[in-house]
Amino acid sequence: MASPVNIIVGSHVWVEDSVLAWIDGEVTRIDGQNVHVQTTIGKKVIVNISKIYPKDTEAPPGGVDDMTKLSYLHEPGVLQNLATRYELNEIYTYTGNILIAVNPFQRLPHLYDTHMMEQYKGAALGELSPHVFAIADVAYRAMLNEGKSNAILVSGESGAGKTETTKMLMRYLAHLGGRSGVEGRTVEQQVLESNPVLEAFGNAKTVRNNNSSRFGKFVEIQFDKHGRISGAAIRTYLLERSRVCQISFPERNYHCFYLLCAAPPEEREKYKLGKPESFHYLNQSSCYQLDGVDDSEEYLATRRAMDVVGISDEEQESIFRVVAAILHLGNIEFAKGEEIDSSMIKDEKSRFHMNTAAELLKCDSKSLEDALIKRVMVTPEEVITRTLDPEGALGSRDALAKTVYSRLFDWIVEKINISIGQDPNSKARIGVLDIYGFESFKHNSFEQFCINFTNEKLQQHFNQHVFKMEQEEYEKEKIEWSYIEFVDNQDVLDLIEKKPGGIIALLDEACMFPKSTHETFAQKLYQTFVKNKRFIKPKLSRTNFTICHYAGEVTYMADLFLDKNKDYVVAEHQDLLTDSKCPFVANLFPPLPEESSKSSKFSSIGTRFKQQLQSLMEILSSTEPHYIRCVKPNNVLKPAIFENVNVIQQLRCGGVLEAIRISCAGYPTRRTFDEFLLRFGVLAPEALDGIPDDKVACQMILSKMGLKGYQLGRNKVFLRAGQMAELDARRTEILGNAAKTIQRQVRTYIAWKEFFSLRQAAVQLQSCWRAIYACKLYEELRREAASLKIQKNYRCHIAQKSYLSVKSSSVLVQTGMRAMSARNEFRFRKQTKAATKIQAQWRSYKEFSYYRRLQKAALNTQCGWRRRVARRELRKLKMAARETGALKEAKDKLEKKVEELTWRLQFEKRLRTELEETKAQEIGKLQEALHSMQLQIEDANARVLKEREAARKAIEEAPPVIKETPIMVQDTAKIDALTLEVESLRASLLSESEAAENARKACADADARNTELSKKLEETEVKVGQLQETIQRLEEKLSNSESENQVLRQQSLTMPPTGKAIPARPRTTVIQRTPEKAIILNGETKPTPDMAITPLIAKEPEPEEKAQKSLNDKQQENQDLLIQCISQDLGFSGGKPVAAYIIYKCLLHWRSFEVERTSVFDRVIGAISSSIEGADNNDILGYWLCNTSTLLMLLQHTLKASGAANLTPQRRRSSSTSLFGRMSQGLRTSPQSAVLPFLNSRMLGRLDDLRQVEAKYPALLFKQQLTAFLEKIYGMIRDNLKKEISPLLGLCIQAPRTSRSSLVKGRSHANTGAQQALIAHWQSIVKSLDVYMKIMKANYVPSFLIRKVFSQVFSFINVQLLNSLLLRRECCSFSNGEYVKAGLAELEQWCCYATEEYIGSAWDELKHIRQAVGFLVIHQKPKKTLSEITDELCPVLSIQQLYRISTMYWDDKYGTHSVSSNVISRMRSMMTDDANNAISSSFLLDDDSSIPFSVDDLSKSMQMVEVAHIEPPPLIRENSGFVFLHQRSD
Repeated sequence: MASPVNIIVGSHVWVEDSVLAWIDGEVTRIDGQNVHVQTTIGKKVIVNISKIYPKDTEAPPGGVDDMTKLSYLHEPGVLQNLATRYELNEIYTYTGNILIAVNPFQRLPHLYDTHMMEQYKGAALGELSPHVFAIADVAYRAMLNEGKSNAILVSGESGAGKTETTKMLMRYLAHLGGRSGVEGRTVEQQVLESNPVLEAFGNAKTVRNNNSSRFGKFVEIQFDKHGRISGAAIRTYLLERSRVCQISFPERNYHCFYLLCAAPPEEREKYKLGKPESFHYLNQSSCYQLDGVDDSEEYLATRRAMDVVGISDEEQESIFRVVAAILHLGNIEFAKGEEIDSSMIKDEKSRFHMNTAAELLKCDSKSLEDALIKRVMVTPEEVITRTLDPEGALGSRDALAKTVYSRLFDWIVEKINISIGQDPNSKARIGVLDIYGFESFKHNSFEQFCINFTNEKLQQHFNQHVFKMEQEEYEKEKIEWSYIEFVDNQDVLDLIEKKPGGIIALLDEACMFPKSTHETFAQKLYQTFVKNKRFIKPKLSRTNFTICHYAGEVTYMADLFLDKNKDYVVAEHQDLLTDSKCPFVANLFPPLPEESSKSSKFSSIGTRFKQQLQSLMEILSSTEPHYIRCVKPNNVLKPAIFENVNVIQQLRCGGVLEAIRISCAGYPTRRTFDEFLLRFGVLAPEALDGIPDDKVACQMILSKMGLKGYQLGRNKVFLRAGQMAELDARRTEILGNAAKTIQRQVRTYIAWKEFFSLRQAAVQLQSCWRAIYACKLYEELRREAASLKIQKNYRCHIAQKSYLSVKSSSVLVQTGMRAMSARNEFRFRKQTKAATKIQAQWRSYKEFSYYRRLQKAALNTQCGWRRRVARRELRKLKMAARETGALKEAKDKLEKKVEELTWRLQFEKRLRTELEETKAQEIGKLQEALHSMQLQIEDANARVLKEREAARKAIEEAPPVIKETPIMVQDTAKIDALTLEVESLRASLLSESEAAENARKACADADARNTELSKKLEETEVKVGQLQETIQRLEEKLSNSESENQVLRQQSLTMPPTGKAIPARPRTTVIQRTPEKAIILNGETKPTPDMAITPLIAKEPEPEEKAQKSLNDKQQENQDLLIQCISQDLGFSGGKPVAAYIIYKCLLHWRSFEVERTSVFDRVIGAISSSIEGADNNDILGYWLCNTSTLLMLLQHTLKASGAANLTPQRRRSSSTSLFGRMSQGLRTSPQSAVLPFLNSRMLGRLDDLRQVEAKYPALLFKQQLTAFLEKIYGMIRDNLKKEISPLLGLCIQAPRTSRSSLVKGRSHANTGAQQALIAHWQSIVKSLDVYMKIMKANYVPSFLIRKVFSQVFSFINVQLLNSLLLRRECCSFSNGEYVKAGLAELEQWCCYATEEYIGSAWDELKHIRQAVGFLVIHQKPKKTLSEITDELCPVLSIQQLYRISTMYWDDKYGTHSVSSNVISRMRSMMTDDANNAISSSFLLDDDSSIPFSVDDLSKSMQMVEVAHIEPPPLIRENSGFVFLHQRSD
C-alpha cells in the first residue's frame, strides 16, 4: 500500500481516525508534506501526505464482489467495500480466490436453500455472487478433475461464524455427493448431529464469545471414485487441556461441568454434586451463567444428541461419572504431613470429595490417595517411595484431572467417528478446518500463546498460497515479472518452535527443573532473545514478554506458563485407572508397555501442541487449500452494526491485509482492456478511433500519460501502486476542463433565456394595460343595457306572478272536490271487497281444515305401514350383513334381487297404466249412463206435467153437476197408471243415483289403490338404491383398488410387459335369470318352457375344447398382428392418429374391456414403451403423444366402472331385461366363447358409434398405464426442449461487450449486422421453439398439450433468467437490461406468430423477468417511491427480489444511480418484518417440473371425440380377423 503521489486540491482521500479507523474527506490545501483535509463528519485535520490514501469516487454504490477489482487496493478501500456490502446484507466478498464472510447475526435462509445450491452447482468461481457454496464447489470440482484432495480452511476469532460456515460447507458437499447414511441419515447430518456433543465437551466461554471452540476441528469428508460421499472423519487438534484446572474471570470452564451441575435432582444426587460455586475448578471465575442459556435444558439436549450419535445410556452414565469425578478431584486439598516435604489430605471435606471421586471412578480410595501424594522411583538397587509436598500433590491432582478429561474427549471423538463411518479406501478427500483465530486480550497467557503460534503457522501457509496465486496470475497473463519480495513470518516461528533455543524448548527445559519459577523462565527468555527483533521486553514488568506477530504485538504473562505446560504421565495414575472396576474408565487407560510404566515421565503440553500442529500442517500441505476468513462485525453480537476498528483488527489477524500487501508489492491494480478504456478513454480519444485492437489503444493511452513500470497482459492492464491515482488525477483534470466548458455554455444559455423572458414580460404588460382600459369601457355600456333589461323583466315578473296565484287557487279548489268524491267511492268499494274476502276466507278455512284432517289420517296410516316394512327389511339386511363368509354369493343374490325388483317395478308401472286406462273408461261409461238417465227423468217429468195440465183443463171445462155422479173408471185407471209410471221413474232415478254413487266410490278406491301403488313404487326404488349401495360396499371390500392402482401404475413404466398369454377363464353356463322362470316380452309376462333357454354346454366336451383352443389361437394371432402393426409408424388420416383408432376399434370389437383377465393390454403398453424407450427423436415422441392422448380420450368417453354402484338411476331403469340383453350380460365372463361372433354382429352394432361399456379391472389399469405414459412422453418433450435452450439462456442473460465507439459517444451506433449479432442467441432460442412447434403440429398433438408445453418452457426461461440476474451483479446493468429486453421482444414476436391457439398464456409466464428488465431500463429511478415500484412497475416481484436488483444495479451507459436510500431502507425493514413473521425470504424462483394437467382437463379440452373411419394399414387390411375395421357408419 504505497503512499499516494498525485494528491491535489479537491482530491477525495482517506485519513486515519482513532474512532472510525478510517474516514473520508476532501483535500482543501497542501502545504509541502502536510495536507489539510475537510472530513465528511465536519472535522478538519492536518496529516502527512504519506499517511493518506486516495478514495475512488466512482466506486459502485453497492461495492464490488471481488476486492481485486478495486481501483485502489488499500486498507481503507477494503474496509469501505466490506461495510457497504454488509449494509446491503451482502455478507460474502472475494479477495481473489479468498472468501471473506462477515457474520450477519441474523437468519438469512434464502442464501442457503436448495435453490441456491443448484445455482452454484458447476458454476465457475466469480461467475455468480460470492458465496460459501462457490468455494465448496470449486474444491469439489478440483477434487474430481485433478484427483487431488482439497482442504477448506475456515478461520476467524470467536463469534465470527466459523462453525456456521463449516455447517454450510458440509451441507453443500452433501448436496453434491450425498449418500444415505445409517438409519437414513446422511453423512452431513451425522457430522452436524455431533456438534452439540463436541460443543458441550470442547467449548467454553471466553472474553469475546460465549461458545468458543477450545480445540481445532478438521472434518474430513471422503469420496469414492464417482464423487459420492463414502465416509467422513472428525479429527480434533490442540485441545486446551489447561482450562480444566485453571480459568480466569470472566471466562468459564468447559460447558459440560455446568450442564451436569444443572442436571435433574436425581442425577445430581447420584453424582453428589452441588452448585458450580462449590467446586474449585469452576469457582476460580465468578461467571457461572450465560445470558439466554438454560443449562438444565442444554443438559437434556446434550443427552439427546448423545443418543443420536450412538452413545448408549450406559456409556453416557459413565461419561458423566468421569466428569463428576473431575469436579470432586478439584476439591481435594492437601496439608503438610508429619514428615518433611510430605503431604496429607487436609480435612474431612477433602476426604469426602476424594472418596466420592474414587467411588465414581470405581477405584480404591486408598489407592487414589497414594496416587495423588506418593511417587515410586525405581532404581537398580531398590524401589523408593517418596511423599510429595502439598504443592506437588496439587500438581499431581491437576495432572490427573487434565489427563482424564483429555482421554475422555478423545474417546468421544472416536465414538462419533465410529458412528459416522469411515472409508479407508477413499482416494479423494475434502477437509474443512475449523480452528480458533488469532487472540490478543488485555491479559494473555499460555493458551493465547499456543493459539497464536497455530495462527502463525497457518498464516505462513496462507502467505505461500497467496504468493503462488499471484505468480500464477502473472504467468496466465504472460507478463514479465520478477520475484516479489514479501515479509515472511519464519523468524517468528523460529522464535517460538526452533529447537534448541526456541521459547517452547526453553519452557520445557524450565519445567524439567523443580526449582524453576516463572521469574527464572522470563529471565532466561530475556537473555536468549535480547537481540531478536520479534521479541520485546516490557519496561515495567519482570515476567511479561512481547512477541511481534504478523497481526500485531501481543504481550504474554509468564506467571502460569510453567504450570500450564506441565503434563506428567504419572505411572501411579495410569495403574490406578487401569485397574478401575468401571470398564469405561479402564478402557480410557489401557495398560502401557512394561518399560514405559516403571516411572513418571515428563510430558510437555507445548511440545505435544507443536507435534499436533506439525501433523495438521502436513495434511494441509498435501491438499489444495481454499481459504474462508470469517469476520465478526461487532462485539455486541447484533445485526446491522459494523465496527470499523474491530473489523480492521480482524482483517489484520486473518491475514487479509497481508495478502493485500503482497498484491501491492506487485501490481495491485488490474483492469481488463474494456474496463480500462471505459474509464480512461477520455485521456486519449484519438486512441479509440480507427484502432481495432484494445491492447494497442491501452498502450497509446499509457504512453501518452508517460507512465512507466506497468505491464500489458493478454487481457488486462497491470498498474503499479500509485499509477491508478495518477491516471485518475489526469482524468479528473480533463473532466474538470470539460465541466468548465459546459458551465460556460450553460451560463450563456441562462443569460440569453433571461433576456428573452424580460422582453416578453414587457410586451405582455403593455397588452394587459390596453386590455384593462377596453374592459372598463365595455363595462359601462353593459351596465346601461342591463338596467333596461332588468326593468322589463321585473314588470313581466309581477304580472306573471298575479296570474299564477289566481290559477293555483282555482286548481286547488277543484282538486279538493274531486279528491273528496274519489275517497267516498274508494271507501265503499273497500268495504264491499273486505266483506267478500272475509266470506271467501271462512269458506276456504272450513274446507281446508277438513282436508288437513283427512291428510293427517292418511299419513299416519302410511307411516305405520312403512315403519313395519322398513323394520322387516332392516332385520333382513342385518341377517345378510352377518353372513360375511360368502360375500360373492351375497353379491349374486343381490344382483338377482335387483333384477327382480326392476322387473316388479316395470310390471307395477304397467299395471298402474292399465288401471288408469280402465278407470278412465269406466268413469266415461258411468257418466254417459248418468246423462241418459237424467234425460229420461226429464222426459217423464215433462209428460206428467202435461197430463196434469190436461186433467185440470178437463175439470174446468166440465159442466157443473147438481148431484153426485159416479167417477169414470177409465180416468181413474189412467191416473193410477200415470202415478205408477212416475213412481217407477223415481225408483229408476234413485237406482241410477246409487249406481253413480257406487261409481264414484269405485273411482275413489281406485285413486287410493293408485296412491298406495305409487308409495310402494317409491319404497321399491328406495330398496333398489339401498341394495345397490350394499353391492357397492361389498365390491369395495373385495378389492383394494386404491393401493393396487397406484402400485401398478408406477410399475407399468418400469416392468416389461409379460409375453405370456393369460389363460382363458373356465367356461360358464349361461342361464337366463328371470323371476319365476318367466321372460318379459313387449310388456307382458309369459311362462317359459324348460327348453326355451338351453345351457351353453356341449354334449361332447372334447370337440368343444378343440374349438375353444382354435378360437384362442386365432385370437392370439390377431393380437400379434395388431402389435406388429402399431409398432410401425402408421401416420395420420385426416388429422386422426391411425394407431390410436386401430387399437381402440380392435379392443372394443374383441370386448377386451369387459373381461377379467387378458394380456392384450400389457402387450399394447409394451409396444408403446419399446417405441419411446431412449428415443431422442422428438418426432417419435410427438407421434406417440398424439396417439396416447387420443386413445386415452376414447377410453375416457367409453369406459365406465363395472358394478351397480356406478350406475345412474336412468341406467338402472334401462337395464337390459330382454333375452339378448341378458345373454350378452351373462356372456361377458367368457368373451372368447363360440357365440362371440354372433353377439358381436347382432348386438354391438357399428363400431363407429361411441358407446359406454362396463370396464373390468384390466381395462381400468390399462387406462391408468396409458395416463402414465402420456405424462412421461409429455415430460420428455418438455425436458428435451429445456435442455436444448438451457445453454443459450446462460448467454442471453448478459450482453456482449459493445464497441469502443459506444464507450466514447455514450450510445451505440452499431450497424444492423452488429445488432443481429447481439440477439443471435435469442434467435437461436426462437428457432428451437419454432422447430418443436412444427414437430408437434406435424404430429397433430392436441393444442391443449402444446399450450402446456410452451407455458412450462416459458416459465423455465423466466426462472433461469431471473435467477441469473439476481445472482450476477454484472447482469444488473442498464445496457444488459436493454439487451434482455430486445431478446424478450423476439420471443413476443414469435408468440404472436405462433397464435394464441398453440401458445395460450405462455407469454404471461415471463412476467417476472419482464418486470425486472423494465425496472433496469427505466429512467429516473431515484425519484420513484416504493409504492410506485411495488404497485405499478413491478407488482409481481417480491421485496427480496426488488431489494436485490436495487442494490446490485449499476448504469454502465449513462452513469445514473439506483433507487434512493430511503427506498432501500424501507425495503430492508420490510424484509426484516417478513423474516420475523416466518415468511420465506428466498429471492430465487423455483422451476415447476410437475405435470400441469389431469385427464379430466385433457378430456374437457377434447370433448368432440368421435370414432372416425380409418383405412386399415396394408398389414391387416386383407386379414379376415380385421374385417370389422372396414365397417362405415351410415
